[in-house]
Formats: sequence, structure tokens, C-alpha cells
Amino acid sequence: MKKLQLVLIALLLSLSANVSAQTADEIIDSYLETLGGKEKLMAIDNIKMVGNIAVQGMQIPVESTMTKDGKMFVIVEMGGTKSKQMICDGEKVWSMNRMTQKMEEMPGDQSKAMINEFKDFPNAFVNYKDNGYTAELIDTVTEDGVECYKIKLTKKPMTLEGEEIPNVSFHYFDTESFIPILVETEVPSGPAKGQMMKVPFSDYQEVDGIYFPYSTQMQGMPITYSEIVLNQKIEDSEFSVAEEEETPKTDEGNKN
Repeated sequence: MKKLQLVLIALLLSLSANVSAQTADEIIDSYLETLGGKEKLMAIDNIKMVGNIAVQGMQIPVESTMTKDGKMFVIVEMGGTKSKQMICDGEKVWSMNRMTQKMEEMPGDQSKAMINEFKDFPNAFVNYKDNGYTAELIDTVTEDGVECYKIKLTKKPMTLEGEEIPNVSFHYFDTESFIPILVETEVPSGPAKGQMMKVPFSDYQEVDGIYFPYSTQMQGMPITYSEIVLNQKIEDSEFSVAEEEETPKTDEGNKN
């Protein structure tokens, strides 16, 4: 009798796990359908987002362009002058050194981690199973007065400074619209390492049959987009760094 009880308990737990997994899949499918459908999302080749970031009472114009193959660049306008602050050619990432005003290549492990994130295009859920990611419904919770499905997305671990770090994020989907209103991720490195970073999303608007959030926030700085353009013609040279602008890598291997 005792063995039978254990078997029944194991069976119930197994069924419960399957229902949770199926429910997470259904939520994600509904989310992708609400955005415009998986077919339309997969047909996007590149996205250009134009807006302003609020920094210390100032509105700073910012423009970012991302492509399906993991390339991207960010342009910031300061004092009437536009300049690229970050560039990724799909294999390496460069960022602007504010002191020298030159582009510097990021350390290999940090660069690789960022490129992997860029390749989750146009979002991490479109092909998450094919990429080896897993999604789990944690609970139904209330966030900012909105009832949400809280889903845990687990990606492949990333390596930073020689340490393998879990790559986990929590996504809060409105139970009525299936639209995500918040993403939580743990900061993997730097002074804020270990802290949970919250990125809210709101003001969804339609662009060529697909919905995008026009308002978000990064590290406490609100970002409002005025224009989002899909599938524009972009020259490969936009994702390159002129050789004379490059400086040595910033990792330890280049220090004498």
C-alpha cells in the first residue's frame, strides 16, 4: 500500500509538471500571437528604434538598430552631434570610451554574452525551444496592480571573467492581454552584481502589423520611442569600426 501511494504521488507530480509546462507554452503562444504572429515576427530582418532617454532632467536623443543576425549599433546625440556609442558586427562588440572618445573592443567573454543576447531577435521567445531555452510558469502574481503570469525563462549559462553564471530571467505577462509588462534579470557583473534589474514595458503600438512597446526603462532611466521602423536597407559598413578608431582590447590579456 505504501509503495502504491508513492507511485500515485509521483504520477500526480508528473502530471502537475506537464500541465505547468503546457500552460507556459500556451501563454507564450498567445503572447506571440498577440504581438502579430510568429510568422510576421520571424520575417523581421532588422529593427530601428528612435527616441529619447531621460538623464538627469535632460532628454537625450538615442537611436538603435538591430538585425536578425546579431548585428547592432547605438547612436546618441549630444550637443547637436550624433555619434555611435556601441557597435556589434555579429562577432565582436565595441563601445565608446568617454575619456578617449574612441571605440574599444569589449573583452571576449563579455562580448560573446552580449552577442548571444542580440541574437534573441526579435525577442527570446520566438524560437526559445530551438535555442535550448526552457520556460516555466512560476505563479500568477500582481505587479503594479496588474494580474500577471510570471514565467521563468532559462537560457544556456554564460561565462564572465572565467565564471559560469546562470542566465535566468522572469517575465510578467498580463493575464488578459498576454502582453509582457515587466522583465526581471539578475545583474551578472559590475558593482550591482547579484541585484535584480527590472525593465518595464508599456504603451504598445502597432508597426506594420506587429506591436512594440514605445515606453521602457533601463537602469532607472526612462526611454520613450517616437518611431520604430522595420526592414530598412542597411549597409554592412554601418556595423564596422574604422581601423584608425580602434584601441586595444580592454581585457587583462592586453596589459603589459
